[in-house]
Amino acid sequence: MPRDSWNNSSKNTVPLQLPATYLKPVKRNTITHEFNPTQPEILLPQEHDDHLLDASKLMHQGIQQQQAGELIAAMKSLQQSLEMFQAVGDLQKQAQVLSFLGLVTYTAGDYKSTISYSHQCLSLIKDTSDLAVQMQALSHLGNAYRHLNDHKKATEFLEKCLEITQQLQDRRSQVAALNNLGLVYKALGNFTQAIEYQQQSLEIVRELKDNWGEEQVLKNLGNAWYALDNYPTAIAYYEQCVVLARSLKNVRSASQVLKNLGNACYALGDYAKAIKYYEERLQLAREIGDKRSEEQSLGSLGVACEALGDYTKAISYYEERLLLARTIKDRRSEEQALASLRVACYALGDYAKAMQYQQGTSANS
Repeated sequence: MPRDSWNNSSKNTVPLQLPATYLKPVKRNTITHEFNPTQPEILLPQEHDDHLLDASKLMHQGIQQQQAGELIAAMKSLQQSLEMFQAVGDLQKQAQVLSFLGLVTYTAGDYKSTISYSHQCLSLIKDTSDLAVQMQALSHLGNAYRHLNDHKKATEFLEKCLEITQQLQDRRSQVAALNNLGLVYKALGNFTQAIEYQQQSLEIVRELKDNWGEEQVLKNLGNAWYALDNYPTAIAYYEQCVVLARSLKNVRSASQVLKNLGNACYALGDYAKAIKYYEERLQLAREIGDKRSEEQSLGSLGVACEALGDYTKAISYYEERLLLARTIKDRRSEEQALASLRVACYALGDYAKAMQYQQGTSANS
């Protein structure tokens, strides 16, 4: 089916199956528009029609499953709900379900299906005043097109979404639209415009006292300033972000930002501070059993110690990285660790030890 034109007839609305490769939510910097279960449009209807009641229950169930990260179950519930609303010709409810299917597939990283569902949604409500659902569908389209590198379409849909958030005076959705537009402009290399949008987003999200949203926007602002090589400003945003991430127990986000902080400090030549942040990341990685982040942190610590001229400490970190790389059977990281160890040993004048690493063996093995 073409992506940009949809038949309003229910029989031509084909539910898309979520592939097995999309079982888990994909992490990204987007802020998504989600239905709020307390909003009137998704409360269970008062109609006595059992068919409509069952369809609405399935929709509500799908929403709860998506929020719990149960994406396959959410797809099944929502597709069943869609078919039931199609059978009775309830276009408004079909549009709501299609918008939410767009969110589920976006959450899963299936951007082509997101575009399909969202276009179908818009085709059903284009002549109605249901601005809230239009806003959600436009948001999903803009975000999906950004991930597919179609930045022109991403900008077009997100700007329409922003207009509706302003029309509805929906501040929370305005935060998302501004943040996501900023991500598109960052992808285009227009960092000044990206920062302008995300700064507006930050001001609103702070007024709302939304700590989760603020943490995401702070991270994105840090990333934009980092891309401009303005490391001091990037560090200022990242440090605020880490404080929030820790308070929210968002450990994985804190780990990611600590890596960025270490890299920014390293770029400024503040190797001691870089080591501090890399060590914090290493500790977090070990606490949550994240072997990949642990391996990366050990490598970063070795590089920073070398920059300080502390080759003995660098070798200690590289040796730990080598052992971990072998444990997780990561051949590429193992080779990188061996190369780093050879360089550090040559710098110390320990040529015998360097030769051991040249042969691919650990001095401690």
